[in-house]
Amino acid sequence: MIRYTLKCDKEHSFDSWFASASAFDALLAKGMVSCTICGSTTVEKALMAPAVRPARKAAAAEATKPEAPLSAPQTGIEEAFAAMRQAVEANSDYVGVNFVSEARAMHEGAKPERAIHGEARLDEAKALLDDGIPVMPLPFLPKRSRN
Repeated sequence: MIRYTLKCDKEHSFDSWFASASAFDALLAKGMVSCTICGSTTVEKALMAPAVRPARKAAAAEATKPEAPLSAPQTGIEEAFAAMRQAVEANSDYVGVNFVSEARAMHEGAKPERAIHGEARLDEAKALLDDGIPVMPLPFLPKRSRN
């Protein structure tokens, strides 16, 4: 496996792993490598520093530095998604896998309308839209489904 730092034509920088250098070249030629931020397929390798192992004293000093937790947002986009998630969770009820039945019941007047979020399969969400029930996907998974 090889990791490349990539950059799109809109100057977004991101990392990605590939099976080999030739696998990267083949995927890039087929237009299958895209920016994780904007989706652009005009991508190129960015200048990367080699991964060099530090001296023992430097490694010991690095080990004592506290690291940011992996769950903490690292970029502005991640912070925006975290804020969106917090707003959705604070202002709506999580109904889990009962989302489709709850949405239908509210649309038909059987239950009072309220803001909800939950889980639905793609075909179920499309059926809700076809029936005139407004729904939209959220760009994050429920907390229990995250890895």
